[in-house]
Amino acid sequence: MSEQTAQKKCPPAGAPAWMATFADLMSLLMCFFVLLLSFSEMDVLKFKQLAGSMKEAFGVQRDIKTKEIPKGTSIISKEFSPGKPVPTKIRILKQNTTDRPKRNIKFTDSNSINNKAREEIKKELEKETQKKINESTKRIKAALKQEISKGTIEVVGKNQEIIIRISEKGSFPSGSATLNKSFEKIMKKISFLVKSTPGDIIVSGHTDNIPIYTYLFRSNWELSSSRAVSVLKSIINAQNIQASRLSVQGHADTKPLESNNTAAGRAKNRRVEIKIRQSATPVEDKILDIKNYNEEEK
Repeated sequence: MSEQTAQKKCPPAGAPAWMATFADLMSLLMCFFVLLLSFSEMDVLKFKQLAGSMKEAFGVQRDIKTKEIPKGTSIISKEFSPGKPVPTKIRILKQNTTDRPKRNIKFTDSNSINNKAREEIKKELEKETQKKINESTKRIKAALKQEISKGTIEVVGKNQEIIIRISEKGSFPSGSATLNKSFEKIMKKISFLVKSTPGDIIVSGHTDNIPIYTYLFRSNWELSSSRAVSVLKSIINAQNIQASRLSVQGHADTKPLESNNTAAGRAKNRRVEIKIRQSATPVEDKILDIKNYNEEEK
């Protein structure tokens, strides 16, 4: 036995040579995973999703939401109108329904009804206003019949307005804003007509396109405005009219009636217009009767 034991060799002292290489490899792997963990970011949402999927995968009990209590609904169709109850032999009341089911139910908006009613009322008021304008226009034409035949006055009724056009012929000297003395009598009659007709009074002056530059008027704007003011002063002097009904405008050659290329067209464009626009303004005087005017003249 001693000889056999002596023949056995003892292992060399220390770890084998490959253990050093293996230890180095493990150390490097551990450092690699530590670096990966340090570089990574924690996503809470993904972590919760992962945890939830793992919980379901391994059979963890899930919370199940209770369903709502079923609510009863009427089995009677709302599209049928209730019929008349009829008694039967077995003392049961039944309803006879003759209406067919309606697929589309129409709803009427109260605002649309109100708007429709307003439109109808508006149309009726416009018709009444236009009727009054036509009557007033006829009355004014009858009162100014002589002046209209001479071509110095023109009366038009349209768009809820009565327009009395005073042409330059016989009313103003050329390039002047002073009314002719012979025209003052006509202005008194016009003033009486204007006062006795309800509505706002707008006096506007107009010229042709030939420029003017004098000591008194540097442009057609000043000439048209001055003529309108002269007509307004004549109306105020003849009749005591509320100032709130009166206004003055000067348009120069911006609103011609005819083309300014001809002498006749330019003559027609040189005018002063008295517009009586219908409104809720109360009338101070009674409605025009030509006899009343003749009595006032006396």
